[in-house]
Amino acid sequence: MIVRQLYARQSRQLLALNRQGYIPRRFSSTGTETPTPVETIVHRSIPEPGTRQSSAALTNNPAAKALAQEAEQRHKFQQLGTSVTNVYKPENLIRHPPFPSDITLELLLANQTHLGHSTSRWNPQNSRYIFGIREGIHIISLDITAAYLRRAAKVVEEVAARGGLILFAGTRPGQKRIVVRAAELSKGYHIFERWIPGSLTNGEQILGHCEKKVVNVLDEELPDLKESLADHAILKPDLVICLNPLENEPLLHECGLNNVPTIGIIDTDADPTRVTYPIPANDDSLRSVAVIAGVLGRAGQAGQKRRLEQAKKDLERKALHGDAGEVGSPQF
Repeated sequence: MIVRQLYARQSRQLLALNRQGYIPRRFSSTGTETPTPVETIVHRSIPEPGTRQSSAALTNNPAAKALAQEAEQRHKFQQLGTSVTNVYKPENLIRHPPFPSDITLELLLANQTHLGHSTSRWNPQNSRYIFGIREGIHIISLDITAAYLRRAAKVVEEVAARGGLILFAGTRPGQKRIVVRAAELSKGYHIFERWIPGSLTNGEQILGHCEKKVVNVLDEELPDLKESLADHAILKPDLVICLNPLENEPLLHECGLNNVPTIGIIDTDADPTRVTYPIPANDDSLRSVAVIAGVLGRAGQAGQKRRLEQAKKDLERKALHGDAGEVGSPQF
């Protein structure tokens, strides 16, 4: 037993000595060097995608060719993906409202103009505008909505073509930008906060401090005639477009007393006899209100364009006949 242990210990020591003698011979050998898998790193500039290199340079340098292929694959990978089209963008209804010629049933349906109120809140005078009932909610007929909206757009266009004053009123939260955009298109006026009762029936006291100006047929201001505005009566709108008639009954009542025609969005719980030209549609959805106000604003824009073109033609005709005079009659 003792001899076995001594032999085992000596054998381990001999193996260790052999290893120590083998390691320096391995590193100090003077023979041919064996190739190692470690390669020297060469810093090369990766060509930009889209740049062209000579074919001779790529064939002579395989590493440059590999880098060029890698850059090309990376460029193709960055271009992967799908292009999504026909995406709904809420801002388009305000920035680019539809024209009257764009009125379709699909457009009205997509913007929720057909949704009315529950059957318990309906006004019986709206029975001719209702298509049916679904899950306790009245559904407005879109055929009637499209026809009445086209009629209202024609009225707005003709009023604007004759130089009439158009007033847009929408006092519900979220309707401010819609009302302002429609008024800008038709060169009209807008109210988005609150209608002051008596602005038409008692306009001398309420609107007497408002500034007025005189313009010609080309909408150019005539400052020399400002003195004649002192005794001029308070201006009244020629057409009022109300986007929420339920909250603006005093406005509609004053328009009726002053024989001012009105256009209003009539939901299933509103009274259609309050306005002159009703548009049966959903007045609670901002998308529905934006579509209707945008169409009416575009109609006013078309009317203003017609008026200016006709005024220019009249001035040119007068200039040819030597009867130019002043640039049109003043308008208040």
